[in-house]
Amino acid sequence: MSVTQTEKMTTRNGTKSKKVRSILLKIIGAIVIVIVLFLGIVYITNVISSNSEAKKIEPYGQHVSVDGKNMNVFIQGEGKETIVLLPGYGTAAPALDFKLLIDELSPYYKVVAVEPFGYGLSDGTEKERTTENIVSEVHEALQQLNINRYMLMGHSIAGIYGIDYVNKYPNEVTAFVGIDSSVPTQPGMDVKFPLKTFAFLKKSGLQRLAVKFGGDPYAELPFDDHTVEQMKMLSNKNSNSSTMLSEMDHISSNFKEAQGLTFPKDLPLLLFVQADNQGVKGWIPLHEGQIKDSVHGKVITMNGSHYLHHTHFKEIAEKFREFMKEVKGGPAL
Repeated sequence: MSVTQTEKMTTRNGTKSKKVRSILLKIIGAIVIVIVLFLGIVYITNVISSNSEAKKIEPYGQHVSVDGKNMNVFIQGEGKETIVLLPGYGTAAPALDFKLLIDELSPYYKVVAVEPFGYGLSDGTEKERTTENIVSEVHEALQQLNINRYMLMGHSIAGIYGIDYVNKYPNEVTAFVGIDSSVPTQPGMDVKFPLKTFAFLKKSGLQRLAVKFGGDPYAELPFDDHTVEQMKMLSNKNSNSSTMLSEMDHISSNFKEAQGLTFPKDLPLLLFVQADNQGVKGWIPLHEGQIKDSVHGKVITMNGSHYLHHTHFKEIAEKFREFMKEVKGGPAL
């Protein structure tokens, strides 16, 4: 092959390569434009939807001033004894989430559902979400309402805050009830969460999109449609907010600090526990360990999801009343 032919072939190959690169660059550019447009549409839709939902969220409960901010508290029932309800981590609207259980308990007790900062209709806060801060804020809210004697009932991570609470205020808390409550020594709580990723999902609107096309967490549950709609809007508002992410960031340290704590031996302790928790090894024995030294301690296992109060609200109310009857040695309240 002559030098001229070789040069021509090289030129043709070079031209072909340039065309391929040009096509690839155009395709990549088109993909980038589509992604940018998609994210822009998702972001704008999220902003518009958030503003619209903010007008549709209906008030419930009452505000009390804590640390210069508003904390929302919902009270139902006029019983002589008081139950204070504390939510699990990330429960966007605690008073509504507990509604089925509140309706079962309120004929017999005064039921107080506290929505900590960042939850429900309460304000957010820049104060670090340490157990110490959360517990003191909840206590201050109860003080503002002149609630000085009560039984503490909490779901999930409220088991961590609750064990600290009952040790700090032993003269106020008359019993602790856990609803699949967390245990300080449970494994896997030293995990580091991708906070920046969660913050991006929230701000970009991708979180709303994922929720919309994900499964309905309230499907087949006995909540009315209006309550479900309100809970979903509050979830869009509160999930992965800066306050929630601060609490997530402190989960590991809050669990670690609670490991040296135990429930007081003379405090009535009732723990409703998920019977088949595949995610945490030794879930039932962990709870049995918490009650082993209690004068009045009991573990009741239930088949169901982590949110036992969504499906076993009647049974929880009944078993709780029976337990308190046993503790007091008298008739059911």
